[in-house]
Amino acid sequence: MGVLEAEIPVVQGGMGVGVSLSSLAAAVANAGGIGVIATPGIGQFEPDWDANPKDANSRALRKEIRKAKAATNGIIGVNVMVALSNFDDLVQCSVDEGANVLFLGAGLPLGLPKTLPLDRLGALATKFVPIVSSARAAKLVFRSWKKRYNHVPDAVVVEGPLAGGHLGFKKEQIDNPDYALEKIVPEVIAALKPYEEQFNRNIPVIAAGGIFTGADIYKLMQLGAQGVQMGTRFVATHECDASMEFKKAYVSCKREDIVLIDSPVGLPGRAIRNAFLDRVSSGVAEKFKCPWKCLRSCDFKNVPYCIALALTNAKKGELENGFAFAGANAYRVDEIVSVEELIETLVGEYMAVAVPR
Repeated sequence: MGVLEAEIPVVQGGMGVGVSLSSLAAAVANAGGIGVIATPGIGQFEPDWDANPKDANSRALRKEIRKAKAATNGIIGVNVMVALSNFDDLVQCSVDEGANVLFLGAGLPLGLPKTLPLDRLGALATKFVPIVSSARAAKLVFRSWKKRYNHVPDAVVVEGPLAGGHLGFKKEQIDNPDYALEKIVPEVIAALKPYEEQFNRNIPVIAAGGIFTGADIYKLMQLGAQGVQMGTRFVATHECDASMEFKKAYVSCKREDIVLIDSPVGLPGRAIRNAFLDRVSSGVAEKFKCPWKCLRSCDFKNVPYCIALALTNAKKGELENGFAFAGANAYRVDEIVSVEELIETLVGEYMAVAVPR
């Protein structure tokens, strides 16, 4: 990824609202991976959130990047959802604060904020990595950047249908083997080959969605991925920024508790079923006020609940008024460990397959 090279080829997925902030990101970076701060709703814990949400978000992001960078010499990334109303501000803030990598997902980043030096993106210290769910999406992004900037992204995350949170797939595609991660990774690698040749550089493809063990990492790297992104495994760590109640929801859930939901923002999502989700699926509308329209696509006057508020409540441990997003393998989490222990486990599992005795 340009001059950046992680010691361990693992990106910790960005998890909002407030699940992956500076504590988790710095711990992952210190363990040799790429730690990632998630931006959705990051300002909700600032005192002036209700009165000034836009500035609260930028201020909170600035604080978290600085805290993470003060705690590690490793690689710190920021995940910014394209669907966010303040996408431009958060991208500019991340670049200004020296984030090593920007992961751009939840929508196709066909363009960047005009406040950036768009004629010399390659000179920026920050690397740009779109998150896509297909070779077609990757080609759309790369074609757009080539035409607009004569430059292309530094790497790509390919997220398959077993991921947690909002999914870039239709419901009928999620269990279709044609859309499995193992199938789309080689397709994206092939789609990027012409751009690698034209721009004379390596463009790593990072696999994501449902990756749980070191053996999973090995399998995907054998398919050509140069790294993986993992979110679910990092929730049940001591350093994760979510509440203990949130982490315990992962440890205690069973396979049948992992469900697909219809998000208020019009996308399928994967979450841990609980009383809150049962309540809203029965038709009960939650009372809330919208301080600002944080997602461009949200029709807040006609949705049964505010997803940002529900996720904030869950992060704080108030699961009776919210829920936890989670990947398809969350039910396999059985204990809370340190980030260092988790990375050691993944490396051991990888080596057991890569170098069999």
